[in-house]
Amino acid sequence: MHNQKRIRDYGVEIGTMKTGMLNAITDVEGVTIGQVTLMDGDMQTGVTAILPHQGDLFHDKLTASSHVINGFGKTMGTIQLAELGTLETPIVLTNTLNVGTAANAVIDYMLEKNPDIGNTTGTVNPVIGECNDMFLNDVRGRFVKEQDVRQALDNTGIEFEEGAVGAGRGMLCYSLKGGIGSASRIVELEHGTFTLGTLVLSNFGMLNDLTINGKGIGKELKKNILQTLKEEDKGSVMVVVATDLPLSERQLNRILKRAVAGLSRTGSIITNGSGEIILGFSTANKIPHTKPKQCLAIKTIHEDDMDEAFRAVGEAVEEAVLNSMITAEAVVGRNGNERPALKDLLKKYAITLKNR
Repeated sequence: MHNQKRIRDYGVEIGTMKTGMLNAITDVEGVTIGQVTLMDGDMQTGVTAILPHQGDLFHDKLTASSHVINGFGKTMGTIQLAELGTLETPIVLTNTLNVGTAANAVIDYMLEKNPDIGNTTGTVNPVIGECNDMFLNDVRGRFVKEQDVRQALDNTGIEFEEGAVGAGRGMLCYSLKGGIGSASRIVELEHGTFTLGTLVLSNFGMLNDLTINGKGIGKELKKNILQTLKEEDKGSVMVVVATDLPLSERQLNRILKRAVAGLSRTGSIITNGSGEIILGFSTANKIPHTKPKQCLAIKTIHEDDMDEAFRAVGEAVEEAVLNSMITAEAVVGRNGNERPALKDLLKKYAITLKNR
């Protein structure tokens, strides 16, 4: 996307399943992404917004769920999401200390579109995710403003940049530059063909553990640059899963739990200081805000079809993490702190990924 060189362009094909047309979360029909990147000296941060569908999100909610692998994170909105199993707003990702700002912006966005919220009906549950970008970004500056979030929400599309952009501008991954990455898989069942897409905000891991398609690339890189990098895993990763598979909230939650397989295959051991939080939704069923006179008819796949979805989420998360790293540019930020880009190191040390 945007003519960026992604992990497949380096000869690395993750898994066995087919990808969607863009190999991105936006292969799920109706899903769009908007981003604002802030980069100037100590300011290296931003916001990434996910619109789950193009209609009235509040009145036509989606089946949704969340799963916490390691709870060292500061998300907002996941308590109600888990209790009711529905999503009624966009999902916004940013840095840790701008969660409140993002929530205010999403609330204003929803109030403008729905005059009945807080008037003739209940309030609204904004869903916000975060990672800590304080190594490259002066997180205390809280540079993301409500207008930045609104700009991201108002300018979404199916194609978007990956790497050191949006909420991923200041993020690290495996001690190198991380950020925004995405991938998708096609799930072929007897009764239809469906899409599952992922978007990650990667900010986790230590270089020695980095694994690409089963190979210890991190160990090879570490021989050359160990002395220049301080290794700590105190970041996090936010994973957003979107699909048009018809699922119950319980089934969706089962799929989200398998995201850990994709993270682990890149080398993550889910350390103490790294928060791994998975959010997900299905566009297959719309849940009306207003109670209908008849029972809801919710389509779901059979449990025997779940294995294909499990495989899809693992492959898509793994590839999304690698895309977030290979597309990222090197960044110099707060106090002159810097992190190199994976693609630059591969070139510098003549390390090839294809057919390894």
